[in-house]
Amino acid sequence: MAKALNLSPSTSTLPLSSSSKYSNLLKTPTTLSFPFSHHPNSLTIKSSAATTIPISTTSANQFRVDILSESLPYIQKFRGKTIVVKYGGAAMKQPELKASVVSDLVLLSCVGLRPVLVHGGGPEINHWLKLLNIEPLFHEGLRVTDAKTMEIVSMVLVGKVNKDLVSLINKAGATAVGLSGMDGRLIMAKPTPNSAQLGFVGEVARVDPTILQPLVNNGHIPVIASVAANELGQSYNINADTVAGEVAAALGAEKLILLTDVAGILENKDDPGSLLKEIDIKGVKKLIDEKKVAGGMIPKVNCCVASLSQGVRTASIIDGRVQHSLLHEIMSEEGIGTMITG
Repeated sequence: MAKALNLSPSTSTLPLSSSSKYSNLLKTPTTLSFPFSHHPNSLTIKSSAATTIPISTTSANQFRVDILSESLPYIQKFRGKTIVVKYGGAAMKQPELKASVVSDLVLLSCVGLRPVLVHGGGPEINHWLKLLNIEPLFHEGLRVTDAKTMEIVSMVLVGKVNKDLVSLINKAGATAVGLSGMDGRLIMAKPTPNSAQLGFVGEVARVDPTILQPLVNNGHIPVIASVAANELGQSYNINADTVAGEVAAALGAEKLILLTDVAGILENKDDPGSLLKEIDIKGVKKLIDEKKVAGGMIPKVNCCVASLSQGVRTASIIDGRVQHSLLHEIMSEEGIGTMITG
Protein backbone atom coordinates (compact mmCIF):
# COMPACT_ATOMS: atom_id res chain seq x y z
CA MET A 1 0.00 0.00 0.00
CA ALA A 2 1.46 3.34 -1.04
CA LYS A 3 2.78 5.82 1.49
CA ALA A 4 1.53 9.40 1.35
CA LEU A 5 3.27 12.06 -0.65
CA ASN A 6 4.98 14.41 1.77
CA LEU A 7 7.02 17.39 0.66
CA SER A 8 8.45 19.08 3.74
CA PRO A 9 11.29 21.64 3.68
CA SER A 10 13.83 19.23 5.13
CA THR A 11 12.83 15.82 3.84
CA SER A 12 10.56 14.84 0.97
CA THR A 13 9.16 11.44 0.17
CA LEU A 14 7.77 9.85 -2.92
CA PRO A 15 5.21 7.02 -2.58
CA LEU A 16 6.02 3.58 -3.87
CA SER A 17 3.28 0.95 -3.80
CA SER A 18 4.07 -2.69 -3.27
CA SER A 19 2.77 -3.35 -6.77
CA SER A 20 4.95 -0.74 -8.44
CA LYS A 21 7.51 -1.95 -10.93
CA TYR A 22 10.01 0.30 -9.15
CA SER A 23 9.52 -1.39 -5.78
CA ASN A 24 10.85 -4.66 -7.20
CA LEU A 25 13.75 -2.90 -8.87
CA LEU A 26 14.76 -1.21 -5.64
CA LYS A 27 14.27 -4.13 -3.23
CA THR A 28 10.82 -2.93 -2.07
CA PRO A 29 11.71 0.49 -0.66
CA THR A 30 9.17 2.20 1.54
CA THR A 31 10.12 5.81 0.87
CA LEU A 32 12.17 8.01 -1.33
CA SER A 33 13.88 10.64 0.82
CA PHE A 34 15.34 13.98 -0.25
CA PRO A 35 17.54 15.30 2.60
CA PHE A 36 17.71 18.82 1.20
CA SER A 37 19.25 20.31 4.32
CA HIS A 38 22.37 18.15 3.93
CA HIS A 39 22.76 17.11 0.31
CA PRO A 40 20.67 19.29 -2.02
CA ASN A 41 21.63 17.29 -5.09
CA SER A 42 21.18 13.80 -3.75
CA LEU A 43 18.33 11.38 -3.22
CA THR A 44 18.25 8.37 -0.93
CA ILE A 45 15.96 5.38 -0.90
CA LYS A 46 15.19 3.90 2.49
CA SER A 47 14.26 0.26 2.18
CA SER A 48 12.38 -1.97 4.60
CA ALA A 49 15.77 -3.51 5.45
CA ALA A 50 16.91 -0.09 6.74
CA THR A 51 19.54 0.26 4.01
CA THR A 52 20.06 3.54 2.20
CA ILE A 53 20.67 3.54 -1.53
CA PRO A 54 21.86 6.83 -3.06
CA ILE A 55 20.23 7.83 -6.29
CA SER A 56 20.66 10.96 -8.40
CA THR A 57 18.19 13.82 -8.66
CA THR A 58 17.91 12.97 -12.35
CA SER A 59 16.68 9.50 -11.46
CA ALA A 60 14.20 10.99 -8.99
CA ASN A 61 12.84 13.23 -11.70
CA GLN A 62 12.56 10.20 -13.98
CA PHE A 63 10.47 8.50 -11.29
CA ARG A 64 8.02 11.37 -11.38
CA VAL A 65 7.89 11.38 -15.16
CA ASP A 66 7.32 7.61 -15.32
CA ILE A 67 4.57 7.72 -12.69
CA LEU A 68 2.79 10.52 -14.53
CA SER A 69 3.21 8.67 -17.82
CA GLU A 70 1.66 5.52 -16.35
CA SER A 71 -1.38 7.59 -15.29
CA LEU A 72 -2.11 8.62 -18.89
CA PRO A 73 -4.43 5.69 -19.81
CA TYR A 74 -6.59 6.36 -16.75
CA ILE A 75 -6.72 10.08 -17.41
CA GLN A 76 -7.79 9.35 -20.99
CA LYS A 77 -10.38 6.82 -19.80
CA PHE A 78 -12.06 9.13 -17.31
CA ARG A 79 -11.45 12.57 -18.83
CA GLY A 80 -14.79 14.35 -19.20
CA LYS A 81 -16.55 11.75 -17.03
CA THR A 82 -18.45 12.57 -13.85
CA ILE A 83 -17.24 10.95 -10.62
CA VAL A 84 -19.46 11.33 -7.54
CA VAL A 85 -17.63 10.94 -4.22
CA LYS A 86 -19.31 10.50 -0.84
CA TYR A 87 -17.03 11.93 1.82
CA GLY A 88 -17.22 10.94 5.48
CA GLY A 89 -15.75 8.81 8.25
CA ALA A 90 -12.08 9.05 9.26
CA ALA A 91 -11.27 10.98 6.08
CA MET A 92 -13.44 13.80 7.43
CA LYS A 93 -12.07 13.75 10.99
CA GLN A 94 -8.30 13.50 10.46
CA PRO A 95 -6.61 16.62 9.01
CA GLU A 96 -4.05 14.71 6.93
CA LEU A 97 -6.75 12.53 5.37
CA LYS A 98 -8.95 15.55 4.69
CA ALA A 99 -6.00 17.23 2.97
CA SER A 100 -5.38 14.17 0.79
CA VAL A 101 -9.05 14.00 -0.29
CA VAL A 102 -9.01 17.69 -1.22
CA SER A 103 -5.72 17.24 -3.09
CA ASP A 104 -7.09 14.24 -5.00
CA LEU A 105 -10.27 16.09 -6.00
CA VAL A 106 -8.29 19.08 -7.26
CA LEU A 107 -5.88 16.87 -9.22
CA LEU A 108 -8.75 14.93 -10.81
CA SER A 109 -10.42 18.18 -11.79
CA CYS A 110 -7.18 19.56 -13.23
CA VAL A 111 -6.73 16.55 -15.54
CA GLY A 112 -10.25 16.79 -16.90
CA LEU A 113 -12.43 14.61 -14.69
CA ARG A 114 -15.64 16.06 -13.29
CA PRO A 115 -15.76 15.31 -9.56
CA VAL A 116 -18.83 15.98 -7.42
CA LEU A 117 -18.49 15.78 -3.63
CA VAL A 118 -21.36 14.81 -1.31
CA HIS A 119 -20.83 14.97 2.44
CA GLY A 120 -22.47 14.35 5.76
CA GLY A 121 -20.90 15.36 9.05
CA GLY A 122 -22.03 13.17 11.93
CA PRO A 123 -19.05 13.81 14.24
CA GLU A 124 -19.30 17.58 13.73
CA ILE A 125 -23.05 17.48 14.43
CA ASN A 126 -22.43 15.52 17.64
CA HIS A 127 -19.78 18.05 18.67
CA TRP A 128 -22.17 20.98 18.35
CA LEU A 129 -25.04 19.14 20.00
CA LYS A 130 -22.74 18.49 22.95
CA LEU A 131 -21.73 22.16 23.12
CA LEU A 132 -25.42 23.06 23.25
CA ASN A 133 -26.16 20.37 25.86
CA ILE A 134 -28.40 18.41 23.49
CA GLU A 135 -28.10 14.64 23.86
CA PRO A 136 -27.86 12.83 20.47
CA LEU A 137 -30.51 10.13 20.10
CA PHE A 138 -30.39 7.16 17.73
CA HIS A 139 -32.97 4.58 16.66
CA GLU A 140 -31.69 1.40 15.00
CA GLY A 141 -28.45 3.17 14.11
CA LEU A 142 -30.12 6.24 12.57
CA ARG A 143 -30.07 9.69 14.13
CA VAL A 144 -33.38 10.80 15.63
CA THR A 145 -33.88 14.34 14.33
CA ASP A 146 -36.43 16.45 16.15
CA ALA A 147 -37.05 20.10 15.24
CA LYS A 148 -34.26 21.45 17.45
CA THR A 149 -31.77 18.86 16.20
CA MET A 150 -32.76 19.54 12.58
CA GLU A 151 -31.91 23.20 13.08
CA ILE A 152 -28.44 22.26 14.37
CA VAL A 153 -27.94 19.73 11.54
CA SER A 154 -28.70 22.41 8.93
CA MET A 155 -26.43 24.98 10.55
CA VAL A 156 -23.53 22.56 10.91
CA LEU A 157 -23.73 20.77 7.54
CA VAL A 158 -24.66 23.74 5.37
CA GLY A 159 -23.08 26.61 7.27
CA LYS A 160 -19.87 25.08 8.56
CA VAL A 161 -18.82 21.70 7.13
CA ASN A 162 -19.83 22.61 3.58
CA LYS A 163 -18.17 26.01 3.60
CA ASP A 164 -14.99 24.63 5.19
CA LEU A 165 -14.69 22.08 2.38
CA VAL A 166 -15.37 24.70 -0.28
CA SER A 167 -12.66 26.91 1.19
CA LEU A 168 -10.11 24.08 1.29
CA ILE A 169 -10.77 23.09 -2.32
CA ASN A 170 -10.58 26.69 -3.52
CA LYS A 171 -7.31 27.23 -1.65
CA ALA A 172 -5.91 24.09 -3.29
CA GLY A 173 -6.47 25.56 -6.74
CA ALA A 174 -9.85 24.37 -7.99
CA THR A 175 -13.20 26.16 -7.96
CA ALA A 176 -15.72 24.62 -5.59
CA VAL A 177 -19.38 25.62 -5.28
CA GLY A 178 -21.13 24.84 -2.00
CA LEU A 179 -24.72 23.62 -2.15
CA SER A 180 -27.32 21.81 -0.11
CA GLY A 181 -30.28 19.89 -1.44
CA MET A 182 -32.43 22.96 -0.78
CA ASP A 183 -30.52 25.22 -3.18
CA GLY A 184 -32.46 25.55 -6.41
CA ARG A 185 -34.54 22.57 -5.26
CA LEU A 186 -31.60 20.42 -6.21
CA ILE A 187 -32.95 17.57 -4.07
CA MET A 188 -36.57 17.13 -3.07
CA ALA A 189 -37.02 15.17 0.15
CA LYS A 190 -39.74 12.98 1.56
CA PRO A 191 -40.13 11.52 5.06
CA THR A 192 -38.98 7.99 5.78
CA PRO A 193 -41.66 5.33 6.39
CA ASN A 194 -40.64 5.26 10.08
CA SER A 195 -40.72 9.04 10.53
CA ALA A 196 -42.69 8.63 13.76
CA GLN A 197 -39.52 7.17 15.35
CA LEU A 198 -36.88 9.18 13.46
CA GLY A 199 -38.46 12.62 13.16
CA PHE A 200 -37.10 14.76 10.33
CA VAL A 201 -34.99 12.05 8.70
CA GLY A 202 -35.79 11.91 5.02
CA GLU A 203 -35.28 10.09 1.78
CA VAL A 204 -34.58 11.41 -1.70
CA ALA A 205 -37.76 11.96 -3.72
CA ARG A 206 -35.93 13.29 -6.78
CA VAL A 207 -32.77 15.08 -7.92
CA ASP A 208 -32.74 17.91 -10.47
CA PRO A 209 -29.52 17.45 -12.48
CA THR A 210 -29.97 20.75 -14.35
CA ILE A 211 -28.69 22.55 -11.24
CA LEU A 212 -25.41 20.63 -11.29
CA GLN A 213 -24.72 20.11 -14.99
CA PRO A 214 -23.66 23.71 -15.79
CA LEU A 215 -21.26 23.60 -12.84
CA VAL A 216 -19.54 20.34 -13.77
CA ASN A 217 -19.54 21.25 -17.47
CA ASN A 218 -17.58 24.40 -16.63
CA GLY A 219 -15.00 22.66 -14.48
CA HIS A 220 -16.41 23.55 -11.05
CA ILE A 221 -16.60 21.05 -8.19
CA PRO A 222 -20.06 20.95 -6.58
CA VAL A 223 -19.87 20.26 -2.83
CA ILE A 224 -23.28 19.07 -1.61
CA ALA A 225 -24.51 18.90 1.99
CA SER A 226 -27.00 16.09 2.58
CA VAL A 227 -29.86 18.32 3.76
CA ALA A 228 -32.99 18.84 1.64
CA ALA A 229 -36.60 19.98 1.96
CA ASN A 230 -39.98 18.70 0.83
CA GLU A 231 -42.54 20.56 -1.28
CA LEU A 232 -43.73 22.48 1.80
CA GLY A 233 -40.24 23.63 2.74
CA GLN A 234 -39.75 21.28 5.70
CA SER A 235 -36.07 20.41 6.06
CA TYR A 236 -34.89 16.81 6.34
CA ASN A 237 -31.61 15.18 7.28
CA ILE A 238 -30.80 12.56 4.60
CA ASN A 239 -28.16 9.84 4.69
CA ALA A 240 -25.18 11.11 2.66
CA ASP A 241 -24.59 7.71 1.02
CA THR A 242 -28.14 7.79 -0.30
CA VAL A 243 -27.76 11.35 -1.57
CA ALA A 244 -24.50 10.48 -3.34
CA GLY A 245 -26.07 7.48 -5.05
CA GLU A 246 -29.09 9.44 -6.27
CA VAL A 247 -26.95 12.37 -7.43
CA ALA A 248 -24.70 9.95 -9.35
CA ALA A 249 -27.76 8.40 -11.01
CA ALA A 250 -29.26 11.77 -11.93
CA LEU A 251 -25.99 12.92 -13.51
CA GLY A 252 -25.35 9.63 -15.33
CA ALA A 253 -22.02 9.39 -13.53
CA GLU A 254 -19.27 7.06 -14.63
CA LYS A 255 -18.38 6.16 -11.04
CA LEU A 256 -19.82 6.42 -7.56
CA ILE A 257 -17.18 6.19 -4.82
CA LEU A 258 -18.01 5.86 -1.13
CA LEU A 259 -15.17 6.72 1.25
CA THR A 260 -15.61 4.51 4.33
CA ASP A 261 -13.74 3.31 7.41
CA VAL A 262 -13.38 -0.23 6.05
CA ALA A 263 -11.24 -1.71 3.29
CA GLY A 264 -14.28 -2.61 1.19
CA ILE A 265 -16.56 -5.65 1.05
CA LEU A 266 -15.08 -8.69 2.78
CA GLU A 267 -16.18 -12.20 1.83
CA ASN A 268 -15.50 -13.08 5.46
CA LYS A 269 -16.10 -10.06 7.69
CA ASP A 270 -13.63 -11.44 10.26
CA ASP A 271 -10.82 -11.85 7.70
CA PRO A 272 -9.28 -8.60 6.37
CA GLY A 273 -7.53 -10.68 3.71
CA SER A 274 -10.84 -11.68 2.13
CA LEU A 275 -11.37 -8.31 0.42
CA LEU A 276 -13.36 -8.67 -2.79
CA LYS A 277 -11.80 -6.48 -5.48
CA GLU A 278 -14.80 -6.73 -7.81
CA ILE A 279 -18.31 -8.14 -7.54
CA ASP A 280 -21.56 -7.77 -9.47
CA ILE A 281 -25.05 -6.97 -8.16
CA LYS A 282 -26.05 -10.64 -8.09
CA GLY A 283 -22.99 -11.49 -6.02
CA VAL A 284 -23.65 -8.67 -3.57
CA LYS A 285 -27.25 -9.77 -3.02
CA LYS A 286 -26.01 -13.31 -2.39
CA LEU A 287 -23.60 -12.03 0.28
CA ILE A 288 -26.45 -10.13 1.96
CA ASP A 289 -28.67 -13.23 1.91
CA GLU A 290 -25.83 -15.23 3.45
CA LYS A 291 -25.36 -12.47 6.06
CA LYS A 292 -21.74 -11.99 4.98
CA VAL A 293 -22.62 -8.34 4.42
CA ALA A 294 -24.35 -6.99 7.50
CA GLY A 295 -24.77 -4.00 9.78
CA GLY A 296 -23.70 -0.60 8.51
CA MET A 297 -22.39 -2.05 5.25
CA ILE A 298 -25.89 -3.01 4.06
CA PRO A 299 -27.15 0.56 3.39
CA LYS A 300 -23.89 1.40 1.62
CA VAL A 301 -24.16 -1.66 -0.61
CA ASN A 302 -27.86 -0.99 -1.27
CA CYS A 303 -27.01 2.59 -2.22
CA CYS A 304 -24.45 1.31 -4.74
CA VAL A 305 -26.89 -1.23 -6.17
CA ALA A 306 -29.61 1.43 -6.53
CA SER A 307 -27.26 3.76 -8.41
CA LEU A 308 -26.11 0.97 -10.74
CA SER A 309 -29.70 0.05 -11.52
CA GLN A 310 -30.23 3.65 -12.62
CA GLY A 311 -27.34 3.73 -15.06
CA VAL A 312 -24.20 4.51 -13.06
CA ARG A 313 -21.37 2.51 -14.65
CA THR A 314 -19.56 1.30 -11.49
CA ALA A 315 -19.77 1.90 -7.75
CA SER A 316 -16.85 1.45 -5.38
CA ILE A 317 -16.57 1.20 -1.61
CA ILE A 318 -13.03 2.19 -0.64
CA ASP A 319 -10.93 2.76 2.45
CA GLY A 320 -10.92 6.47 3.29
CA ARG A 321 -8.33 5.84 6.01
CA VAL A 322 -5.68 5.44 3.29
CA GLN A 323 -4.16 8.68 2.05
CA HIS A 324 -4.91 9.46 -1.60
CA SER A 325 -7.35 6.55 -1.79
CA LEU A 326 -9.28 8.32 -4.56
CA LEU A 327 -6.21 8.35 -6.80
CA HIS A 328 -5.50 4.71 -5.93
CA GLU A 329 -9.02 3.77 -7.01
CA ILE A 330 -9.21 5.81 -10.21
CA MET A 331 -5.61 5.91 -11.44
CA SER A 332 -4.62 2.26 -11.03
CA GLU A 333 -5.68 -1.04 -12.53
CA GLU A 334 -6.12 -2.84 -9.21
CA GLY A 335 -7.93 -0.04 -7.36
CA ILE A 336 -8.03 0.04 -3.58
CA GLY A 337 -11.45 -1.20 -2.44
CA THR A 338 -14.39 -3.15 -3.82
CA MET A 339 -15.87 -2.21 -7.19
CA ILE A 340 -19.48 -3.24 -7.78
CA THR A 341 -20.69 -3.63 -11.35
CA GLY A 342 -24.15 -4.00 -12.86
